[in-house]
Amino acid sequence: MATITATSARESGMTRDEKFVIFASSLGTVFEWYDFYLYATLAPFFAALFFPPGNDTAALLSAFATYAAGFLVRPFGAIIFGRIGDLVGRKYTFLVTIVVMGGATFLVGLLPTFANIGWAAPFMLVTLRLAQGLALGGEYGGAATYVAEHSRPHERGYTTSFIQTTATLGFFLALLVIGLCRVYMDAKMFAEWGWRIPFLVSVLLLIVSVYIRLRLNESPIFAKMKEEGKGSKAPLTESFLHYPNNKFVLLALLGATAGQGVVWYTGQFYALFFLTITLKLDYISAYALIALSLVIGTPFFIVFGALSDRIGRLKIILAGCAIAAITFFPLFKGLTHYVNPALETFAEKNPITVSADQSTCNFHIFVGPWSNFTQCDRAQDLLTKSGLSFKIVSVPGSKSVDMSVGATKVTGFDAAKWNAALLDAGYPNLQKAADGKIVPKFADTAQVNWFMAELLLVIMVIYVTMVYGPIAAFLVEMFPTSIRYTSMSLPYHIGNGWFGGMLPLLATAIVAATGDIYAGLWYPIGIAVMTLVIGAIFLKDTKGVDISTSSGVKNQTAG
Repeated sequence: MATITATSARESGMTRDEKFVIFASSLGTVFEWYDFYLYATLAPFFAALFFPPGNDTAALLSAFATYAAGFLVRPFGAIIFGRIGDLVGRKYTFLVTIVVMGGATFLVGLLPTFANIGWAAPFMLVTLRLAQGLALGGEYGGAATYVAEHSRPHERGYTTSFIQTTATLGFFLALLVIGLCRVYMDAKMFAEWGWRIPFLVSVLLLIVSVYIRLRLNESPIFAKMKEEGKGSKAPLTESFLHYPNNKFVLLALLGATAGQGVVWYTGQFYALFFLTITLKLDYISAYALIALSLVIGTPFFIVFGALSDRIGRLKIILAGCAIAAITFFPLFKGLTHYVNPALETFAEKNPITVSADQSTCNFHIFVGPWSNFTQCDRAQDLLTKSGLSFKIVSVPGSKSVDMSVGATKVTGFDAAKWNAALLDAGYPNLQKAADGKIVPKFADTAQVNWFMAELLLVIMVIYVTMVYGPIAAFLVEMFPTSIRYTSMSLPYHIGNGWFGGMLPLLATAIVAATGDIYAGLWYPIGIAVMTLVIGAIFLKDTKGVDISTSSGVKNQTAG
């Protein structure tokens, strides 16, 4: 059994028990992130399985809304399980969370699709995503707190950075399993039943995780606090209603985790969706590029975590937000240039204009029985899913939706005519099939500059490691032991679950509404700048705080 009796500084090198604590906590958290990110990775694919046909962009937005539902509920999981963790203990709480997560993921693999049971399918999918979100809301804070309370003060950034690798490793594992399924199955087999395999195998990961976590003992700092009778009887009240703890929770959110969340999800998930949806790169190639960037970038979580033990946590986090905000536009434009240069060239030579009465154009976030797709909606959908930017010209009272592509004008919306006009103008991601129908075409991989594309993706992952590597130690050190699990979990999961998790949904909706494939980047840039300003003005570093007491933190936060 792994038991650490003190967190005071000792001679260099971790003990066997310390290594086991990090390994056991991290491994279970990797598996939990794997479960959570399976759906996120397959969200574009699930759009066709669990939502009605008729508007691909609207169905995609619905898939992203379901994806976002799991993130939106994470703060509630943080409140529920954070309270239990501060009352009962760290170990047993995150043992429960992993069972809930694993069970919900396994059940997703058994779900019937929209074609089988209609609207009951997305309803059940959303229900299971909510269960996953609740579980994850309690998992991260427990694991980070548990490891931090076993750590030596001068190594806390380094040891908790191993927990920070788990989200990326879980994402990598999801990409790997899904990629293997796609490699060894044809598209029809994967669509019919192959997609279920990654969800069903999660039950094996659950068994391993539970077995390992049962071997852990309670955190020594928490156990000592309980023995002394200093535990909180109302962690929710003390965290969110008592000053200055409630001030610290708000500042941790706006001055640290919100910006960290959007940088994380832009550099990993939005980059993946941009490759596959906008740039039309095939799934296997996109998975390979993202997976390799994760492998190369993951050690930097530990590098920046360890560096934060030397120079402080906050300055690294804010530097990552600043650099990301400045460079996201050139990085994503660079991806277009190096991944699909033919698309870039076509867009430059053939400006597209859509003329319609804008009052007939709706803004769809979630598709339901209430959805009414107008001709304008379908027109914008066609261009958005084609990865093309377009200018919207409002013609009040017009009954027609017209498109101009280069010197060609098509009057009235007709998908076949619009696709034919695009193909005739040289659009590279359409082709004529043997039966004469116009069908989608993946980007030409012979034109991909693999090295430069990978370099840009690695740069974005490095940003992720800068903002994410030190964040666990920073949050742990902001709050006293009696309310630490609750207090650190809520700002983390609002920052990552709401600000970060909503990014694919909001960015895609912004792109569809504006007609600009890069416009979605304004969302993460705006949030990153907000965090930079608030963090720089109102927060001070927490490095050196004694987390075994309930005092030192107050002297580490400005304002």
